[in-house]
Amino acid sequence: MSGGQNATIGAGAPLAPVGVIGAGAWGTALACMLASDGTPVRLWAREGALVDEINQTRRNTPYLPDATIPPSVTATTAMADLADLATVLVVCPAQHVGSVLAQLPPRAGGAPRDLVLCAKGIEAGTGRLMADVARAAVPDARIAVASGPTFAREVALGMPTAITLACSGGQDQWQRLAPVIARPAFRPYYSDDVVGAEIGGAVKNVLAIACGVVEGLGLGENARAALIARGFAEMSRFGLSRGGRAETFAGLCGMGDLVLTCASTASRNYSLGRALGQGQSAQQALAGKATVAEGAHTAPVLRDLARAAGLAMPIVEAVCSLLEGSAPAHAVVAQLLARPLRAETGMAGGAA
Repeated sequence: MSGGQNATIGAGAPLAPVGVIGAGAWGTALACMLASDGTPVRLWAREGALVDEINQTRRNTPYLPDATIPPSVTATTAMADLADLATVLVVCPAQHVGSVLAQLPPRAGGAPRDLVLCAKGIEAGTGRLMADVARAAVPDARIAVASGPTFAREVALGMPTAITLACSGGQDQWQRLAPVIARPAFRPYYSDDVVGAEIGGAVKNVLAIACGVVEGLGLGENARAALIARGFAEMSRFGLSRGGRAETFAGLCGMGDLVLTCASTASRNYSLGRALGQGQSAQQALAGKATVAEGAHTAPVLRDLARAAGLAMPIVEAVCSLLEGSAPAHAVVAQLLARPLRAETGMAGGAA
C-alpha cells in the first residue's frame, strides 16, 4: 500500500495537537517535522534547562544544534500536559520506555490513545520488545511502531524520508495515524507487522556496531558489504523465529535502516563500533556521550534470546565479545573468518 499523505483540512479547522515524549535528537527532529505545517506539538523532556532553552531560543544545542525548532512546538517537563492528546510519539531511550510511560496519565473519560513507538531496542532483563513494554505500562493504548532509515538531522531539516508505520490495529489505525504523521517530505508506508518492524530496528543497531568495527580495523568496503549481507541474514533468521515476516525485513525498517546505519559516522552505533575497532574499550568509547548507542544495550539481550531459541547469530556474538572486552577486535574478526564454510542459503533454521 502506498504511503499516506496529509488529510485535507477545512479552512480554519484547528490542527489537533500531537505529543512527543523525549527531546533528544530524534524526538526533537520528529517534533520539528510534525510542526512544519503549524501542528501544535507538546514535547516532553526530563531536563528543565533543556525545556527552557527550546521554549526561549527555539534551539536544542545538546542534541540537535543544527535545527531551528518551529514556534508551534512547546516543550514541557510535565507529563500531565500530554494527558489529553489522542496521539503521542514515544521517543525516549528504549531502556526507559517502561518507566517513562508509567508517568503518562490516562486520557479524560478513558478515551483511547494511539502510542507510536519510535524507540528501537529490546528491554534488558526482560527481553521484551517495546510494544510489549508499552502495553504493560499503558494497557489501554493502541500501539503502532514507526521505524526506518532516519537520521534525525535530515528529518529536522525537511529532507525526504520514508518509514514503516506498523499498526497493531491494522487498517483502521493506519487511516487514523497516517494523516497525523505524514508530511510532504516524511512518508510513512503501511504494515501490520509490529513484531517485524521492532526487530528490524533493534537488530540493525547491533549490526551497525559490527560495521563500525570493520572501518576501525581498516578492513575495507568488501568486508563491510559482506557483513551487511550476513547481518541481514541474522536479522531475518531471528525475526522470522519471533513471528515477523520476510517482506518486513526486506523493507524500510529492515534492510533500509540497516544500510543507513552501517555506512555513516552519523550513526551512534557505527561510531561506537569504529572506536572499538580502533582499540578503545566500550567504557572508553561510551564515556561522556550525551546520546545513547542503543545497540550496546540490545546486543547482550539479543544474544541471550538467540541462544535460548537455538539460533546462530555469530555477528551478534562477536559484538558482545567486544562490548564485554573478552577479546580484542582483530581476534574477534579472526574467529568470524575461521567459521566453517557452508551454503549461503537454504540451510536449516539455526544455521548461519
